[in-house]
Amino acid sequence: MTEAKTAGIATAVPAAPAARRRLPYPLVLLLLVALLLAVATAAVAAGSIRIPAGQVWGILLHWLHPGLAAPDWPPVRATIVLDVRLPRVLLSGVVGAGLAVCGMALQALVRNPLADPMLLGVSSGATVGAVIVVVYGVAWFGVFTLPFAAFGGALAALVAVYFLARSGGRMPTVRLVLAGVATAEVLSAVASFLVVTSNDPHAAQSALRWMLGGLAGTTWEMFWIPATAVLAGTVALLGVSRPLNLLLAGEEAAAALGLDVHRFRATLFVCVAVMVGTVVSVSGSIGFVGLIMPHVVRLLVGTDHRRALPAAALLGAAFLIGADLAARTLISPEEIPVGVLTALVGGPFFLWLMRRKAAR
Repeated sequence: MTEAKTAGIATAVPAAPAARRRLPYPLVLLLLVALLLAVATAAVAAGSIRIPAGQVWGILLHWLHPGLAAPDWPPVRATIVLDVRLPRVLLSGVVGAGLAVCGMALQALVRNPLADPMLLGVSSGATVGAVIVVVYGVAWFGVFTLPFAAFGGALAALVAVYFLARSGGRMPTVRLVLAGVATAEVLSAVASFLVVTSNDPHAAQSALRWMLGGLAGTTWEMFWIPATAVLAGTVALLGVSRPLNLLLAGEEAAAALGLDVHRFRATLFVCVAVMVGTVVSVSGSIGFVGLIMPHVVRLLVGTDHRRALPAAALLGAAFLIGADLAARTLISPEEIPVGVLTALVGGPFFLWLMRRKAAR
């Protein structure tokens, strides 16, 4: 009987009036994969030395297996593609996918469509942790010091917002947004203070990277830790898709069906903090990706997290790769911090979402 009720709620949650107009799920995934490949190819091809898309794929295929393509290009182009542009494009995709997946998970955990790693202060907390490491030259855990510090800051910020927003066992939208914005502002001020009072100008300049968000100077060594964290975190979230769906039906209904809501939320908050912390440690504070992508994905595939999480990862990756491409080409040879571009897109979207929610 309990399983029947669970199935009923899990299937009822994704249902929406717009479901009749949605494309088949496999087709949506296919289109998102095609979009991701197209944007990634354009990002690798574009730059001060433009490389034809066919040659980009030839270099990649030859890199994967020499017999797949004949090397009819100058060696310098292979170096540009494989050592300069490809790591940055792949890291952009990992960061975008991680932020989108974390945003979708947070919105389900707090049952609030305005939840987002930046609005909830998670990104600011991770930034403070990263700035402390950079400014003070902390190296307790070697190459893992920066990800650990960013994770600790993200987790501390998320816990603070969680307890500040709760009132009488509930988490109202207004309290959540206010607590998140206030926490983010305080942590941003702390990070700015650390940068301003730093006696090392090089350390201060490096710290600004996390505060503005950017992917310049990406290397293969920077790619593997966030890629592993995002992949493992996404798989873990897919494994708990059913409890996430139950939360959409309400805390009381989820608890009645046997879900320990408080323990589940605490565990998922840690998972999200790990993902956001490792992502921010290499990309800086990039906002609004975790807010926009989940809403677009729900319009495409519905609210069932078994379908929505893979779509969010693909769309988030394509979006941030495109944003990073625009950041480094719009005013070339200068580069715009990618966090600035995502804020320019996400700010109006956030205002529209608030007006739409208020109208309802």
